[in-house]
Amino acid sequence: MNSPDFETLASFRYQVRRFLRFSKDLLSSEDLTPDQYQALLAIRASSSKGSLSIRDLAEQLQVRHHSTVGIVDQLVLRAAVVREVAPDDRRKILLTLTPKGEEIVQRLAPPHHKELSRLCPEIIETLQRISAEK
Repeated sequence: MNSPDFETLASFRYQVRRFLRFSKDLLSSEDLTPDQYQALLAIRASSSKGSLSIRDLAEQLQVRHHSTVGIVDQLVLRAAVVREVAPDDRRKILLTLTPKGEEIVQRLAPPHHKELSRLCPEIIETLQRISAEK
């Protein structure tokens, strides 16, 4: 790997970290962790299916099952998520947003989208450099 490759990779990681810092600061004002928000967002995104299993949420969050259960426990305590036993498999737990969870996502998604839109030109430029380095 030559120097431009390192610069491009470092630039990409920096841009991702800038967005994650923005998100973490916004979420801390709401007393939410990034994992909790990502869980809410993943459950909301799966609403076309009606719900999301804990296993699928663990994959979305890229954390272990037991860590996902802890995140869900906190969201249940906040009345943002409900657990339901899957009708076709009693071993499977399905997650859905409550109206409060939906309100949280509806409130926090627009500033995240706006920040991504602001960062998008730099991110696209960096991704194009990565793609060109093949």
